[in-house]
Amino acid sequence: MAKAKKSLTAVERRAEELDTIAAVLPIERRDELAELLTDQDVETLRHLVNQGMGDNTLRALTSDLTYLEAWGLVATGHSLPWPAPEALLLKFVAHHLWDPQHRETDADHGMPAAVDENLRSQGFLKSVGPHAPATVRRRLANWSTLTKWRGFDGAFASPALKSAIRLAIRAAPRQRLRKSAKAVTADVLAKLLATCATDSLRDLRDRAILMVAFASGGRRRSEIAGLRREQLTVEPPIEVPDGPPLPSLAIHLGRTKTTSGEQDDIVYLTGRSVEALNAWMAAAKIDSGSVFRGIGRWGTVSRRALDPQSVNAIIKQRVELAGLEPGEFSAHGLRSGYLTEAANRGIPLVEAMEQSRHRSVQQAGSYYNNVNRRTGKAARLF
Repeated sequence: MAKAKKSLTAVERRAEELDTIAAVLPIERRDELAELLTDQDVETLRHLVNQGMGDNTLRALTSDLTYLEAWGLVATGHSLPWPAPEALLLKFVAHHLWDPQHRETDADHGMPAAVDENLRSQGFLKSVGPHAPATVRRRLANWSTLTKWRGFDGAFASPALKSAIRLAIRAAPRQRLRKSAKAVTADVLAKLLATCATDSLRDLRDRAILMVAFASGGRRRSEIAGLRREQLTVEPPIEVPDGPPLPSLAIHLGRTKTTSGEQDDIVYLTGRSVEALNAWMAAAKIDSGSVFRGIGRWGTVSRRALDPQSVNAIIKQRVELAGLEPGEFSAHGLRSGYLTEAANRGIPLVEAMEQSRHRSVQQAGSYYNNVNRRTGKAARLF
C-alpha cells in the first residue's frame, strides 16, 4: 500500500514555491524568507517573475520586502497590512531617520532599543545609527511598487510623509558615500592579482573574476555571478604591431539594470583577460552553464553559480591577502575603478561608457571630473 504523502505546513509550502523562482531570483535564505513572507508576498513575487521584471530589480524588491516584513513584525507584532496606513509609514521613517545627537538626550527618539536589538539579532541591522536617506527612500519606493502590484493605492505620496522625510534628513545630515570607499584602479588590481599567482582552481577562478569584471567595463557583481558560457562568443583576434594577435571575446549581457528585455548589450574582452577566463574554464571543465562557480574544500567545482554576495566576499578576501584594508574596497570598486583608470589614461568618456554601459553621462562623468579636479591647476595654486 502506498504511503500517504505528508501534508506540507504553510512555511514548507512557501519554501517550495520560492524554489520555483530561484532560477530567476537566487535566494540564499529560503527557509528564513518562507517564515517571514506571507502567502500573498510569495504570490506577488511569482507574478513579478512572470511579468519579466529584471533580475536585479527583483532581488532588490525581495530584499526590501523581507526587511519590511521583519521590521513590521518586530515593531507592531503583525505582518505588514496592505495597503499600509499613513501612520505606519510615518513610524517607519521615524525608526530609520533620526538625529544621533537628539538620541543622546531622548532615549525614545529613533528606533526603539528592543526593535533595534531584535532586527540586529536576525541579521537585518548591521551598521550603527540611522539609515541612509537613499536606503529609506528606496525601501519606501519598493513598498509602494509592491502595494500597486497588489491592486491597492497607498499613502506614499501624502504631504505628511514627504514632509517627515524632508525634515528628518535636514535634522540628521549624512555624508554621501560611494558604494566602495576606494576605487580598484590598475595599481590596486595588480596587487590583488598578485595574490592569485598559482594554478590552483581558486586562484584561477579569482584571477578570472578580477580581470573579467574590470576589463569588461567594471561589471556589476550580479552580472559576474550570473555570467553563463552561452553568453560568450569568440571574436577574431586583434592584430597589434610588433606582437602576436590578441585573443578576443564578446560578452552578450542581455537585459541588465539599465536596459530593456529587447536589448542585448555587448562588451568585449581582449588579451590577458581572455586568457585568464579561458584558463579557468579549461581547468574547471566548464563547457556550458554558469561560468563562475563555488569550489568545495576538496577542490570540487560546484554545478551552481556563485551568488553576488560571494563575488563581493572574494574581492574582499583578495584585498586582505594583498595587505589592504577590506573595509575600503568592495566589488563595486572594480566598476568605479574602471572609469577612474580610464580617466587617468585619457580615454574619452564616451569610449569608456561604451564598455561600462553606463547610461548616465552625469554619473559616469563624475569619475572623470574628480580626476580632473584632483590633478588640475585649480587644486595646485600653491
